[in-house]
Amino acid sequence: MITTFIVFLLILSVLVLIHELGHFLVAKKLKIKVEEFGFGIPPKAFGIKRGETVYSINWLPIGGFVKLYGEDEAGSGKIKIKDQKSNIKDVNRAFFARPAGQRAAIVVAGVLMNTILAIVIFYTFLAISNFKTELPLISPHKFIFVNQENVSQVLISAVAKNSPAEKEGIRPFSKIISVNNVKIKELTEFINYVNNNKGKEIEITWQDARTNETFKTKITPRISPPKGEGALGVGLFSVQTAILNYETPAQKIFSGITHPVNLMTYNFEIIGKLIGVSLKEKTAAPLGDTVAGPVGIYSLVGSIVKIPDFKERILQVLNLAGLLSISLAVFNILPIPALDGGRLFFIVIEMATRRKVNQKFESYAHAIGMALLLFLIILITFRDLLRLFK
Repeated sequence: MITTFIVFLLILSVLVLIHELGHFLVAKKLKIKVEEFGFGIPPKAFGIKRGETVYSINWLPIGGFVKLYGEDEAGSGKIKIKDQKSNIKDVNRAFFARPAGQRAAIVVAGVLMNTILAIVIFYTFLAISNFKTELPLISPHKFIFVNQENVSQVLISAVAKNSPAEKEGIRPFSKIISVNNVKIKELTEFINYVNNNKGKEIEITWQDARTNETFKTKITPRISPPKGEGALGVGLFSVQTAILNYETPAQKIFSGITHPVNLMTYNFEIIGKLIGVSLKEKTAAPLGDTVAGPVGIYSLVGSIVKIPDFKERILQVLNLAGLLSISLAVFNILPIPALDGGRLFFIVIEMATRRKVNQKFESYAHAIGMALLLFLIILITFRDLLRLFK
């Protein structure tokens, strides 16, 4: 649990700190005063002032923040807005007084940093895995700028107690590779092979889902199994998998960019289909079951740190960190109030109309957006806890 907590904390802190570093660096470059760069969430544990900026460590060690001189209160969602000019001595160094283009650059910088981080992480991930990886296919999809091979795989969904499979150490979600050295490609093919060899010893080659280790197991399918268990005592399902191979020099060079693009376009396609199913069935369950919050991510990190193979463990940590980083970038740039994209949206309106949006209206928009986001986080966390205890 200590290892899980450390890895979980490290991943989230790096993602958020990199994001805030983007805001910090661009603000410094534009000579806007940065009052504080904080690690963690207040209350403050201690801070050191270097030049005009306080670098602080806060008690809640998740993420970080940048406090800019003269940052507009409307953008932070405060309902009661004070007259900023009355408290500002050096207007030239204040965020709110800068041109819309400069403020937009600072807002976008965090998203850009998360995107760059995702590119670096995925390039490292692919380089370690020899530029080859697999993705489960929920629906047919063509990935761009990569050699793709779609294969069907047979997976074990459950293992019955005291069954031949359990006695031989076969675990749920393991992958069936072959039977008696005959490669298995279809679910019906495996079922027929087992049923035709009841009472006879067969050799099954399977891959452990947790460790990716491959095993060869000699097992005898039961002639008269208990009702509902089957000859081996396993539940089975078939899944389509896309084997992605970044093979050519150009594919390898651009793989750090191509792979996250492929992941996000595919994810948006799946989300769109799930929204359609949810609307058709008039329930949010299909979409809600695919979403995870901090508790869900923590649980996933716990599964990853248990992987015995060190290389595979590192690969899965990188894969998760890269996916979270690009997801954070994409989600944050959406024009949702309280997010960077929401603030950017109001700045773009200002640039188009050459007039600042009414601060009270913007403040209410961000406050409502923040409340909805907090409600969504609480709801997702509650669902994650239910899954965890079940």
